Amino acid sequence: MPLLRKDRQALLVLEDGSHFDGFAFAGKGETLGEVVFNTGMTGYQEVITDPSYKGQIVTMTYPLVGNYGINDEDMESAGIHLEGFIVKEYQRNPSNWQMKKSLKSFLENSGKIGLTGIDTRALTRRLRLSGSMKGIISTETNNIPELLEKVRAYPGLVGRDLVREVSCPKPYLWKKGAPSKSKIPVKKPVKKLRVVVLDCGVKYNILRLLENNACEVVVLPAFATGTEILAYQPDGVLFSNGPGDPAALPYIVAAAREVIGRTPVFGICLGHQIIGQAIGGYTEKLKFGHHGINQPVKNLETGRVEITSQNHGFVVVPDSVESKADKSYTNLNDATSEGMKLPLAMSVQYHPEAAPGPHDTEYLFSKFVDLMKNEKGKIK
Repeated sequence: MPLLRKDRQALLVLEDGSHFDGFAFAGKGETLGEVVFNTGMTGYQEVITDPSYKGQIVTMTYPLVGNYGINDEDMESAGIHLEGFIVKEYQRNPSNWQMKKSLKSFLENSGKIGLTGIDTRALTRRLRLSGSMKGIISTETNNIPELLEKVRAYPGLVGRDLVREVSCPKPYLWKKGAPSKSKIPVKKPVKKLRVVVLDCGVKYNILRLLENNACEVVVLPAFATGTEILAYQPDGVLFSNGPGDPAALPYIVAAAREVIGRTPVFGICLGHQIIGQAIGGYTEKLKFGHHGINQPVKNLETGRVEITSQNHGFVVVPDSVESKADKSYTNLNDATSEGMKLPLAMSVQYHPEAAPGPHDTEYLFSKFVDLMKNEKGKIK
């Protein structure tokens, strides 16, 4: 990126003492977070508006970012949740027929720092070898010992409940592709299935796809209890994606434990980890996580290899749920658990709603609908 006189120098310092000099193409100040890398070649808008990135500083491995700006169609939440954004080269002159604003202005309007001009290949290699690390971006000082002290005092993600910071404050109805101000109907619709979504940091495309599959979608805050969820008389319950350590969410695990077995349940990403804990399993942190749109996963029922979109730093330990659920999918890169199946529940570690990413596993929403229809038929 050609440098301009107004470019502000910025510094990235990692907890191992390594540092990278660059420039802030957006924002100023200091920001702390866990530094991770995303391997997607496109979809940066969906990445920065994904609530699952709360608490993290995201590095894009693709070298040129910002070239198509920001539009209204690709929002995955109401705003930006990550702590900082790192790219090799920022495109100052974006061009796209849908564009409403630049990536720079979008970040700055949310008070976020965008860092450019650093060797993202070297940074990614360090994270792959050493694992995800705490880091700080600063435009205020180049005093590395001072910044390193702040980084090492930062608590990181383990043991932290970040879901409460991204969940909706009150229940709402998702209607016509957006949150609706309409009251949630007391009576369920006759010709639609009612799905209650527990918002742990839900991506909008999950809600879009449920609505596209002829579901009435009711979204509840993450702190809703199992009793409160069931009071809506759902035909099915979806536990959504979200940020942070799943082991720090006992209240959501308790809600899942109340719901599982009483109505069809679908868990996505964090929701998968919640279900794993609810049936007696436990989770662990990955070395550098899975963040990208090209993760190969094997469907153990069909033997088919599917390419998936993923964004998680924790996984369910397979041995902890071996006798309690059937393993349905496995990651072909590192053999980690990618899915489970129970008589009335299904869950996947990856993102079948994509946004961004391939649509190989979008069929899971139809599968969930079929599960709800079958159960509803039994009740009748």
